[in-house]
Amino acid sequence: MIKLTALNNKEFYINCDLIEKIEVTPDTVITTTTNKKYVVIEDPEVIIQRIIQFKRAYMSTRPEVIK
Repeated sequence: MIKLTALNNKEFYINCDLIEKIEVTPDTVITTTTNKKYVVIEDPEVIIQRIIQFKRAYMSTRPEVIK
């Protein structure tokens, strides 16, 4: 999950695996796979970097599969 900030400056967390698209309208609007929309103050580039950081951290803690 990544931390984002709504337009009212309240922080919240979103499951980044549910993000379907990010639009700039000029506000940043995130649409999830469940068709829920979130308007946030972060730029799309910041959101993408947070997703990358989260996934790197997640993948580095997974145990290796030995066959």
